[in-house]
Amino acid sequence: MTQPSTAVLTRFRLMAILCGVNLLLLVFGYMPAKHIFDLVDTNKWMVFIPIAHGYLYIVYILTALQIGVQKKMSLLTILVLIAAGTLPFASFIAERKIVKKYS
Repeated sequence: MTQPSTAVLTRFRLMAILCGVNLLLLVFGYMPAKHIFDLVDTNKWMVFIPIAHGYLYIVYILTALQIGVQKKMSLLTILVLIAAGTLPFASFIAERKIVKKYS
């Protein structure tokens, strides 16, 4: 069993947490504020939440691919890791499982 380097594991952990927190802000903060309360037009700073999530998710995908290739995970496992960045709370669960398994 090849162990991912500490840097790759740390990078994946950081990106999973950042992407997860930003997704929670997007789903439970930005989306209700925009579609229910119509507050996005009055709070211009809120437009940065989806933009930040887009950039963070791209880096999360790259780190998931990196750790998946380094560990020689199956394609399905890598796709599940990538999909975890799109569901609220799923990236936290994926991060815990990967860190527990490989550290």
